[in-house]
Amino acid sequence: MAARIKQRREQRRAAAIRDTYDHLYEAFSGASYLRFSPGPSLQRTAFYGWDAGVTRFRSERFGITFDSRGFYGIAYTGLNQYNLTRPKISMYNLMAGPSYRFYTLPKVTISGRVLGGVSISDFSGDTNGLGSKTLGIWPDATTFAAGGAIVGQYNPSPHMSLRLSGEDLATGFGSTTQNSFGFTAGFVYRFGKL
Repeated sequence: MAARIKQRREQRRAAAIRDTYDHLYEAFSGASYLRFSPGPSLQRTAFYGWDAGVTRFRSERFGITFDSRGFYGIAYTGLNQYNLTRPKISMYNLMAGPSYRFYTLPKVTISGRVLGGVSISDFSGDTNGLGSKTLGIWPDATTFAAGGAIVGQYNPSPHMSLRLSGEDLATGFGSTTQNSFGFTAGFVYRFGKL
């Protein structure tokens, strides 16, 4: 009797996991935060922004993610002869790469992902024509972007989840590599069937 009850419970659990993760797509929209070094000798600044992406799953565990982000912040350049100490800066990333769910329950999943692509900066737009290098900020550029993340999701329903992820993002502004830590948080909608 106890074995049959346990078997039914396991069957219900497996069905709930299948209902939740047997979707072809996950669309994500949310907010992001990043600690970024805007120049070779400037202090790190807080970047706030948006994050939107979609994952196309090949199985219940493995998918390919396409991700776009926009970051906005202020570079603290210190006192200078130009009296311009807090120019606004921005950065945009377009990345893609594999995602893998390595822990799945009906209500919770933990995934890992690795993304690569390009990062486009606008570091000189608020410098009154001086250019970013004059203030010690990286020059405007299009460079590589690469990130690795651990993603946690809570599923209130099979089609919806709340996501929080911690990430290390590397970019190549100024012909150097900047490693920045941040996180994203937002909502996921699942649709389509595998």
